Amino acid sequence: MSSDLPYRLTVSQSQSITKNMRRVTLTGDDLAEFPEGCEGGYVKLLFPPHGETELPSAEAVDAGAPVIMRTYTVRKFNKADLTLDIDLVLHGEVSEDSSLTSSSSTKSKSGPASSWAAHTQPGDHMLMYGPGKVKFAQADADWLLFAGDMTALPAISCQLEQLPDNARGYAVIEINADEDQQDLKKPEGIEIIWVVNSHPDNENTVLSDAVKALPWLSGKVAIWAACEFSNMRLLRSYFKQEKQVGRDQLYVSSYWKMGQTEDKHKIIKKQDAISENAAT
Repeated sequence: MSSDLPYRLTVSQSQSITKNMRRVTLTGDDLAEFPEGCEGGYVKLLFPPHGETELPSAEAVDAGAPVIMRTYTVRKFNKADLTLDIDLVLHGEVSEDSSLTSSSSTKSKSGPASSWAAHTQPGDHMLMYGPGKVKFAQADADWLLFAGDMTALPAISCQLEQLPDNARGYAVIEINADEDQQDLKKPEGIEIIWVVNSHPDNENTVLSDAVKALPWLSGKVAIWAACEFSNMRLLRSYFKQEKQVGRDQLYVSSYWKMGQTEDKHKIIKKQDAISENAAT
């Protein structure tokens, strides 16, 4: 495949792994050129533009055909089998009579990716760009703190799996229901704190409150946090101002913003980063 073309893939499996999360497995010969060791990095899934039922061809996309892009984390990549797993959070209600998958007529009030995750079937086609850079917490710190909502759970899971056995710290994970807890592979010294927020689309401080309630451990900390924009700003302020965590010890990012599309969120996120850098 040309390096400029998106990966041409097919859904081989789609399964629920918790109440509000599905795992979609993609496969295709193009994955022979996909790099190993990218778990935790991001990819861009491509969906038909609004009002359309079919994805353009990879060549048409390369030539500028409009598509909707959504960002997701690589949960697992198997080079031998040429399979790639993406875990997607199910948002909102799904109603009948629409056009967001190639195999069904369904419409999600929450957008194309969530609807696709809920309804895609083996044999459906997908185009994908990536992978993007993997951004992990520094493993050489005295202790580690991970914090995120369900959109960040795949990235946190990948990091926990790759930590040394002697790692210690916390992983605070906001989930939509008790049934969204997962059995995560991790070092014994990492404590998982599951925090239920049944209404994540409403303004709240559930995640930031849970993080602030943690006993602060001694030694150098490395922090990785990703969540909704408002909670991200609360956490960033807490880490930098109250706990005096240095920039080199901190990765904090918003994965989405309440009431905004991904495209609008990216603009707001960029503006926020410019303002934050100017203030430090």
